[in-house]
Amino acid sequence: MAIVAAASNLRAFQKTQGFHVICRRREKGREHHNNYPYKVIEITPPPKSLGVRCFPSNLQCGESVTIEGQTYTISAVTHRYQLRKGKYEPSEKRLDVLSTGRYILNLYLESLLEQS
Repeated sequence: MAIVAAASNLRAFQKTQGFHVICRRREKGREHHNNYPYKVIEITPPPKSLGVRCFPSNLQCGESVTIEGQTYTISAVTHRYQLRKGKYEPSEKRLDVLSTGRYILNLYLESLLEQS
């Protein structure tokens, strides 16, 4: 499981056009792949936006990530594309996350439902 601290690799600034995020490689070659910006949403009702964060591109469901000291488990990874000039181009990357305690509780409740 990859635990990633978002504060160490995120540099954001405000432009007149909107919010812009720049992701950089980690120093000293510790990370061999680039980090990409993801829109992070906690899906526990009501849904809550956790902002735009930089994470590695190979995240999968069930992995843990740390955002501002809180540990979350990834519930879904979504890549959206838009057709421009006859080609599909990436338009949005989104992570749906749950707090780790809530994720484990949901797994337990689903197993109880299947048993009944």
